[in-house]
Amino acid sequence: MRFERYTNVIDPKFKVYAPWRDPELLDEFPGREQMLSYLAKHGITHDLPKTKKKYSTDSNLAGLSNEAEDLESIETAMTIVTPLMGVWPHDAPDKPEEVTVRFEKGRCVSINNKPGSPLDIMLQSNRIAGRNGIGISHALENRLLGTKSRGVYEAPGMTLLGEALMLVYQAVLDRRSTVLFKTLSAHVSDQLYDGRYFDPSTQAALTAIKQLAGAATGNVKVQLYRGNIFFLSLTDCAQSIYKEEDSSMEASSGLNPVSSQGYAEIQRVEAIALAEAGLISGHKL
Repeated sequence: MRFERYTNVIDPKFKVYAPWRDPELLDEFPGREQMLSYLAKHGITHDLPKTKKKYSTDSNLAGLSNEAEDLESIETAMTIVTPLMGVWPHDAPDKPEEVTVRFEKGRCVSINNKPGSPLDIMLQSNRIAGRNGIGISHALENRLLGTKSRGVYEAPGMTLLGEALMLVYQAVLDRRSTVLFKTLSAHVSDQLYDGRYFDPSTQAALTAIKQLAGAATGNVKVQLYRGNIFFLSLTDCAQSIYKEEDSSMEASSGLNPVSSQGYAEIQRVEAIALAEAGLISGHKL
């Protein structure tokens, strides 16, 4: 349905035929088993194993989903899945691996000081994160039609790049920009899920995200170990607004603790008013 919306937006006259929405064909193959029999009936071969699969897998460059059959029961452990893009954390090497990821304006341009195209970066991040058991998750997906679908997802490279990028954003975005960025990102995510990439609101949100990403440049070094990503350092981040002297617990020339007294007193005025009116915890002073 999402693909159909995309094609309709690109060319409103374009029609999509989906066999499993055709009443006549649904009578002939209501499920996967009947579909395979239908293919064999018409001489169409496939490379699926002859034994019954415990789940089905759909994949692309960014990740894959394992779902259906045995996974439809939430009493079935997610560990029946055999990862294809990596390994389970307990099967990963018992040795931490350090990775340095370079971002420029929110885009990864190199891994371990090796520049590459977006395709190169994606393939390399998948390999590195996959072998360390990164990015395997379980979810009960909320579908647009109102049903839930269970899946075991693999996205090693995207998980590594996503978490590394957030470490840069933590340094360059102020509090309000951070809230806005998260709101915009959630909106774009929902829009993409619904097949609405070309909608005006999606494009507007992407434009705003690009503006916020303008400062997201830096080198992030992380340590990967059996499904975990640990922060090691952030360097060459020219537009970082983190100031050690301002956050120091020692005497410094940064933020003067005394200057916060007036701010605290201003903040307490409203808090006291709310408490006296019985609007906090239901009690009146």
